[in-house]
Amino acid sequence: MPLIPEEPQIHESAQGPRTAPTPRPVPGPRPAAPSRPGRPGPPRPTAPVQRTSRDAGPVKPSPSGPATPAAPAATPQIQMIPASADGALDAAEEALDLLLETGRAPGDVLVITTGAQHPWAEHELSFGEASYWAQHDTGDDVFYADAAVASRAASRPVVVVAVNGGPASAAATALPLAHARAGALLIVCGDPQQINSVLGAGL
Repeated sequence: MPLIPEEPQIHESAQGPRTAPTPRPVPGPRPAAPSRPGRPGPPRPTAPVQRTSRDAGPVKPSPSGPATPAAPAATPQIQMIPASADGALDAAEEALDLLLETGRAPGDVLVITTGAQHPWAEHELSFGEASYWAQHDTGDDVFYADAAVASRAASRPVVVVAVNGGPASAAATALPLAHARAGALLIVCGDPQQINSVLGAGL
């Protein structure tokens, strides 16, 4: 007789503590998981700390991988640096220094001048055109070309144009050519009005 009431009391007490721990672990990891795929970074910094590194790792490279090469291949980004004809070459040199300091490889850059040749080009051409173009073909260093011969230069990820004088036809020819040769970035240093008149809405 006394054993019967004791058994139900034991079962009731056992059920009480068992139900309490089950809901506690369930809400912790489960709500964090659905919020991660939607917006991993901005919504809640605490949730990504637990297991977002694993989820965000594979998610981030897959969308950014295909998007990055598609954009520059279609149209290069264009940057204009206002400068006078006399200061365009110096502005181009400063832009080049910044590119190299930020990790751009020298062989990724082509510099085109519309007026006086760059001192490097003058120096290399003193050894003959064969030597000059051999360095272009090697492609391991910045290459400087005059607008008159820029059509021979191959495409590079970055093209810098110094509108440093010369006939108006030189800029009119060099700018569209530079735009076509630039894979990711085109930097134009010169008079904004002259540049806009050539490239128009391109800038």
